[in-house]
Parts: sequence; structure tokens; C-alpha cells
Amino acid sequence: MAHPNQKPSRKQAQKISARERIQEAQRQEKLAAKRRQRIVVAVSAAVALALVGGTALAISAAGDDKSSAAAAEPTQLVVPANTSGADGTVITYGKPDAAHTLQVFEDFRCPVCKTFEASNGETVRKLADEGTVKVEYHLAAFLDKNLTGKGSRTALAAIGAAVNEGLDKFKAYHDVLYANQPDEREDAFGDVNHLLELADKVPGLKTDAFVKAVNERTYAPWAKKVADAFNDSGVTGTPTVKVDGKPLTLFSGNRPVTPEQFTAQVKQAAGLQ
Repeated sequence: MAHPNQKPSRKQAQKISARERIQEAQRQEKLAAKRRQRIVVAVSAAVALALVGGTALAISAAGDDKSSAAAAEPTQLVVPANTSGADGTVITYGKPDAAHTLQVFEDFRCPVCKTFEASNGETVRKLADEGTVKVEYHLAAFLDKNLTGKGSRTALAAIGAAVNEGLDKFKAYHDVLYANQPDEREDAFGDVNHLLELADKVPGLKTDAFVKAVNERTYAPWAKKVADAFNDSGVTGTPTVKVDGKPLTLFSGNRPVTPEQFTAQVKQAAGLQ
């Protein structure tokens, strides 16, 4: 054993250095595991809330997402065509004269929103196309703050470019984004080149105007208005779906409700059965 005032030998120093490297690696892995756990717990707890409360709340929308704004974004508000409400923050798909309104509150990075879209997105489209309801989309971007990054806001700005091309182009691109949603720990939607690649899946969407608007983030100020409107809506998480203001149950047990169950809820809430 070395004397307290004696320097460790080279061999001892190597052992100490190796031990320190192992300890540091273990510390980093523990931190990474905690970060992963926070994300899983956020989603799992939200689904539990959905099952108990009757409304699917995937991830809490606590706080705002102001920190996600990119420094180089344009500042002039450009409102896309085919929108409504204050500053055009509502996108309505379906027949305008439909007697009932189905409201959908979503965030493009929300994994439970993807589950809802995969199970009942086509049913929502069918109900709108046949005139049972018109669908109002209220889109959020709070996950950019909760998960870090800018994917929700960047995707929302690209959606502005899509709805400017037409409501059919919006709905198709909306569906493509959810079908190709990255893992919530990744921020692939923060890359405009990736969003443009996904636009190739929507025939006729990728016009020169669309590409220019996505590249230049023309609708980023509008996207912020849309996100702020969601934050002020009183809705506390995504996905949330309402018919004429009445919330629907989106999950039963640990599974999404079936299209038949979803349709029955819509018709009951609308007084159609």
C-alpha cells in the first residue's frame, strides 16, 4: 500500500483512471435512463388519465412553448387560406353546412395522437365526408418544450403551407405526418428537408409555393398563433376529441376504441341516435 504522501505508481494510477471512467460512464447512463423514464412515465400516466377520465390526454400541456421559437424565423404574420377563427387558427375539414362539429386537439409529436389517428383517423374522415360532422382541428406545439426541439412548431408551419394549397391537401398531409411520426425522443420533424420528403407522399402538394413556404418557414408566426390558441383553449392534453363540446372516450381498457364504438359516441353526442 502506498504511503499517504507517496504518489501512486503508474499501475495504480491506471487503475484509478479506469475506475473513474467506469464511474463516469455509469453516471451518464443513469442520467440517460432517467430521461427515458420521464418520457415513458409522461405518456403512460397520460393514457391512464384517459382511461379514468374518459378523454384521452396523452401528454400534459403544462406551460407554454415559447422557448422553441427559432431565432431566424420570420416575424410577419401570414395567414394561410382555408382557415378560420381569430388569426386563422382553426382548420375546418368537411362540409361547411354540417349541423354538428367534431373538434380534434392534437400535437404532431404526440405518440398517443398517432395511436388515435391510426385507429380512428379514417373514421373521422368518413364522418366528415358523409356530412355527419365537420371537423375542426386545433393544433398544439407544447411538446417542443416538454421533449425539447422544434418539431411540433416546424410541422405546424408546414401544415400552414399545406392548408394554403387546399383542405384536401391539408388532410392528406396531416395523415402522412402521423403515419410517419418519429419517436417522440427524436426531433425529425424539426428538419424541413424531412417534411418536404414526406410531402412527396401527397400527390400535387409539392408546388413551388409550398416548397418555398416550408423552406422559408413563412407560416411560423401563424403556427405560433395556432399553438397559443391551443394553450388558451382550456384543453389540458392531446389527443382530445369533442362533439358539439362534449368530450369523447378514445380508449377502452388499454386499447383505442373501435371505429364502431367511436362512431356510436359521435352520433350519441350529436343526438343522432
